[in-house]
Amino acid sequence: MSPADPPPSGAGSFRERLTPAWWIWACAPGLGLGVALSVAKISVVWGVVTALLVTGVLLVLLLRSTPTLSVADGVLVAGRARIPVPLTGSVEVLDAAAMRQAHGPRLDARAYLCLRGWIHTAVRVELRDPADPTPYWVVSTRRPAALVGALADVHAAR
Repeated sequence: MSPADPPPSGAGSFRERLTPAWWIWACAPGLGLGVALSVAKISVVWGVVTALLVTGVLLVLLLRSTPTLSVADGVLVAGRARIPVPLTGSVEVLDAAAMRQAHGPRLDARAYLCLRGWIHTAVRVELRDPADPTPYWVVSTRRPAALVGALADVHAAR
């Protein structure tokens, strides 16, 4: 569990930030430096300023694009999408090979995807909401067993 993930606070609780891998964070200063080198030919000071600005903007964009996955108060949240857990059905854990199939040849175009390429496991959650045409969600997670357990706890509690 990373420092960004507070400990669960009871049965059916789960929270995970789908933060980028370390090498993606390392790309931000690298790109900033690359841009700065082209500007440094004009002015070294502007090159340094550009490097700092580009790096800062990229880091902020990485943080803002990091979705949160949670189960709390009987609601499953994946990024901007949310659904009451009682409207979910079966949950399948996907390893790397199953992930390739789930968001490739076996993908239903109506499915909701909250995927991050640097996370190689996911869950596929069936939806049973008659008002929603979305058949299932495929959601990246580093802790699929914990997510499945939290959903099962909510189902068992009702």
